[in-house]
Amino acid sequence: MPLWRSLILNLADRISPERLPPLELTSRPVDTGMLFGDRLALPWYRTVFSNISDVVSADTSPPLDLTSRPVDLGELIGDELSHGWWVSLLDGLRYRLSPEKQPPLSLTSKPIPAYGANNWLQLMDWSSLLTTPKVFLPDIPLDAQFIAAEVLTPVPATAGGPEGSPVPLSQELWAAQMQFKRDLSRSRFRQKVWMALVAAEAIFLLSYLFNFKF
Repeated sequence: MPLWRSLILNLADRISPERLPPLELTSRPVDTGMLFGDRLALPWYRTVFSNISDVVSADTSPPLDLTSRPVDLGELIGDELSHGWWVSLLDGLRYRLSPEKQPPLSLTSKPIPAYGANNWLQLMDWSSLLTTPKVFLPDIPLDAQFIAAEVLTPVPATAGGPEGSPVPLSQELWAAQMQFKRDLSRSRFRQKVWMALVAAEAIFLLSYLFNFKF
């Protein structure tokens, strides 16, 4: 959810909260014991006594009855991380001396030429990934090349000519400069608007917290 929409919804809920009908439960509630939030709100002496009672006389639960067949997953990653460093060292030496023999990999897709990816990392060419015939576009006309070079090459507006007269500025370059300045001013304006919204949201949250506490 964007910031402005969250701010508007918070203001609307603060000014005119939605009045909902009373909740009607049609199902039988299940006793889940003490909630986690209530357990954290207990004082420390109650938790100490409850821990002592759990150690002295622990609750005996019935044995777990499995109705499905368990799957052997091997050693869990938590158990592997709990081993000492010498265990991983011995396993590494064992894998190095006698590696585990795996069955050959069966590929169902067409392999892509890597162009020497074993030696260095290189991006793939789209021509090698596409199976359609290649289409060669015509070259840029000569006039368009001159226009592009004139736009990209900066021409000073006050440079003197052979007789000291100013050289006229290119229309394409002037349009590009004006567009860049316009985009820059718009981005700064958007930045100021977003900063104002963030400040208003922070002030609203702080005032809400203080009003809620005091």
